[in-house]
Amino acid sequence: MPQELLFQVSPEIATNELLLKQHISKLIRVEAKEIQHISILKRSIDARQKAVKFNLKVTIYMLGESIQEAKIELPAYKNVENAQEVIVVGAGPAGLFAALQLIELGLKPIVIERGKDVRGRRRDLKAINRDHIVDEDSNYCFGEGGAGTYSDGKLYTRSKKRGDVTRILELFVAYGASHDILVDAHPHIGTNKLPQIIQDMREKIIEMGGKVLFETRLIDIIIKNNEVQGIVTKNGDTILSNKIILATGHSARDIFELLDRKQIFIEAKAFALGVRAEHPQSLIDQIQYSCDYRGQHLPPSPYSIVKQVGGRGMYSFCMCPGGVIAPCATSPGEVVTNGWSPSKRDQATANSGIVVELKLEDFKPFAKFGALAGMEFQKSIEQKAWHLAGETQKVPAQKMVDFTQKKVSSNIPKTSYVPGTTSIEMGQVFPGFLTQILREGFVEFGKSMRGFLTNEAVLHAPESRTSSPVRIPRDSETLEHLQIKGLYPCGEGAGYAGGIISAAIDGEKCALKIGEILRNRL
Repeated sequence: MPQELLFQVSPEIATNELLLKQHISKLIRVEAKEIQHISILKRSIDARQKAVKFNLKVTIYMLGESIQEAKIELPAYKNVENAQEVIVVGAGPAGLFAALQLIELGLKPIVIERGKDVRGRRRDLKAINRDHIVDEDSNYCFGEGGAGTYSDGKLYTRSKKRGDVTRILELFVAYGASHDILVDAHPHIGTNKLPQIIQDMREKIIEMGGKVLFETRLIDIIIKNNEVQGIVTKNGDTILSNKIILATGHSARDIFELLDRKQIFIEAKAFALGVRAEHPQSLIDQIQYSCDYRGQHLPPSPYSIVKQVGGRGMYSFCMCPGGVIAPCATSPGEVVTNGWSPSKRDQATANSGIVVELKLEDFKPFAKFGALAGMEFQKSIEQKAWHLAGETQKVPAQKMVDFTQKKVSSNIPKTSYVPGTTSIEMGQVFPGFLTQILREGFVEFGKSMRGFLTNEAVLHAPESRTSSPVRIPRDSETLEHLQIKGLYPCGEGAGYAGGIISAAIDGEKCALKIGEILRNRL
């Protein structure tokens, strides 16, 4: 009978099939030639000691034992061309996984997406990077696949309570992602691999009778007697359905404004805001792996750091080893940063959001905006940064030590942020309390990670789209909006997710609730 084994090995052994087989043969006291196959179930890196180790969990098959590795296949989707229609607004992970789940349930999704398809987005991303032109409907946040498509594809979630993480990962594998995402402790697809996977999902939706409409922006929700009837698009079309999944993402400010204008109940939500810090990847490797050179067997090292500073959490967010910083504005007249890595994480730099948790009371200067106060706070910083950096897509930048010492950096080296940087004293970008916490926090970070606080690191401002500044309240049981029947606020934009996996899970949950309600009516 195949046996499972949990053990630690050096990176050299972990990454070499022959050496691994020899090592295991010694552990279980058999000859290596008697081992037919080794299946790796889980893999993680332990860098707490000077000698870095891999933690492996494996299944060992001896000669004569049948190898039973489950083949991951797509669900048995039904053709839903003539089925009841459900509108899904937004084709990010929440919207796409909601649509696929609806098809499994025998319902027809009508997915509308303000942006372009995943390939068509590329031209608009190029325009931001090269020409500093921001298309309000097609950018790093809007378009097929949502903000996740061109911002790394990290699939790690701390939340096990939200739902079945494994199911989402397996669906990604079924649509073409590497099997490694089922094994690695911090799975990651890569910005270069995600577009094809997203395209395959969309093609499956259409093949099974669903609809996907690009360049179709929602401008109104039709409501009668506190129940949704359908939507109106910017193209002038009306699409009718009494079930709408609203999965528009954390940057769809026009949607928050629409809900507010229609007096559909929403509330301000606290989020985190700060800068994106870029270090040489080799420096992060040296700090994390305690070595001069990482070598070929270890991946580029990530880092995670959390401190309490001035009574608030300051922490790393969306850390991208071997990655680049991207311009993520969604309107002209603002600058926003984010980060991503290709699948091989082979760029020379590492970047991470370094952000401070905000409180609702921080939004008081914007109290007249009611539920949109946090959004207006966020917007004001993005617009100020745009103005200070020269009113292009260049961003304010400062070397890390210079920032802690309130010195304008005399020169900013070229960073991975393609539109470019302008040397600014960052204290001009943020409110005083936030600047102070960031200055103190970086000094504290430097004490925990020796070498982290350095002028080799460049700070880019702002990192402001960490999560939604608005929550769209919903019933915890039915997942419907508290006031509007048939409206299902969903994913990051509604305040119920924080990343690709949790958004996908939330999309599925909303779809399942709709399926349940419709079944009960039969």
